[in-house]
Amino acid sequence: MKNHLLILLLFITLISFSQEKAKDTVVKFKKAVLENTEADILMSYYKQDGTHSAVSGGIGSEKLTDFATNIVVAVPMNDDDVLTIDTGISAYTSASSSNINPFMSNSTTSGASGHTTTTNSPPIGTPWLASSGASASDKLISISGNYSHSSDSRNFIWNADVSASNEYDYTSFGFGGGITKLFNKKNTELSLKTNIYLDKWRPIYPTELHEYAKYGSTFQYNGYLSGVTIMNENGVGSNLYKPIKFKTLDVEKRNSYSVSFSFSQIINRKLQLSLFFDLLRQEGLLSTPYHRMYFSDMANYYIGTKQYISSYESSNNVGVYRLADDIERLPSTRLKFPVGIRVNYYLDEIFKIRTYYRYYTDDWGINSHTANIEIPIKINDKYTVYPMYRYYSQNACSYFAPFEQHVSTETYYTSDYDLSKFQSNQYGVGATYLDIFTNFKLFGFGLKNIDFRYNYYQRSDGLNANIFTFNFKFVL
Repeated sequence: MKNHLLILLLFITLISFSQEKAKDTVVKFKKAVLENTEADILMSYYKQDGTHSAVSGGIGSEKLTDFATNIVVAVPMNDDDVLTIDTGISAYTSASSSNINPFMSNSTTSGASGHTTTTNSPPIGTPWLASSGASASDKLISISGNYSHSSDSRNFIWNADVSASNEYDYTSFGFGGGITKLFNKKNTELSLKTNIYLDKWRPIYPTELHEYAKYGSTFQYNGYLSGVTIMNENGVGSNLYKPIKFKTLDVEKRNSYSVSFSFSQIINRKLQLSLFFDLLRQEGLLSTPYHRMYFSDMANYYIGTKQYISSYESSNNVGVYRLADDIERLPSTRLKFPVGIRVNYYLDEIFKIRTYYRYYTDDWGINSHTANIEIPIKINDKYTVYPMYRYYSQNACSYFAPFEQHVSTETYYTSDYDLSKFQSNQYGVGATYLDIFTNFKLFGFGLKNIDFRYNYYQRSDGLNANIFTFNFKFVL
């Protein structure tokens, strides 16, 4: 933590120095950094499906839809300073997270926590269908502010930012800033940024583990599962289910610290090169409290209709759910190090090529490669289209194993396929409409451009997604 404070002190010192230097600089003419207030309205729709739900221990439906809207307003405070406010809301429905409490029936009602539930008949559930519990949907609300200042020469820029977001079980607060220096007639650019995020979980546990933590070995006679028949793998009623590995979490915070450096160089009139690297450290609760785990060396127990036990790992199972042995456990620290390069090449007035490559490594054993290409094609002064392609590959995290392949003697374990070995391909196309004269007006704002993108994402573990994004930029 001392190192992070040292970085912030150095950052403040550099800001003070730049301000004093700017006062002594005499410039005959100065153009405003931002002439007029600008507003961006961004909307996205995301829909996915897959068969490896982490909530159900690595199997089950991953159907999810998400609709997000952001409004970004940039306001010139004077010729040198710009204030940018970004507010957003994201609402989703998820078959996977709905199964935090999968034990539903027609006579079931669910409280806001997902656990204050009453039932008059034996509940059923399945990893392959969405439950109707409170966790089936949620929304994320966020707001951030950024203040930037440019020197009179426009060769030095500093900025400071603050952000906050909240969803049902998670709150985040962040702050940071950066400095940018331009050299060589603005053909060379160096940037340094630092950010700190102080987050907090409000842990939600899988229902059966929540009840066990609350009532201990008498949970079958108290609370939500009172009187519910628990079956062994032969479909015979049993009172031997005791998830003795499970303990509630004693750490609920997650703090993240990052330092980013970038270098950009205009090589000639057609070629631009950028290099960057980041150093990120996370501390605290880095696992997800409602991700179930199943161990190969422990007996299996179920709630639901016994005829589906034999087909539990198949989508033919529409009526039984296996009780968890524990929740996902991961180390309390993680160090990440991505490094990358961008190369943009201007072919002619019609074609451009934008390329990107990133190598990532961390101390959890993951190494990954990302490559991206985008080719903007200018149709005329107003219309541009751009096909794009992205490839990604990674190896598995040291703590990952598929459904029921961990053993109870391990210290750390996860069956989250985001941490597995996989490759992905993303194919997309975009289109931009530009009107520099802002002929269309709305509440005093002129429409400057419209940007639309569609991407299809396909992962080697069976996950696939469709992504639609829209961006409308208005100028006052």
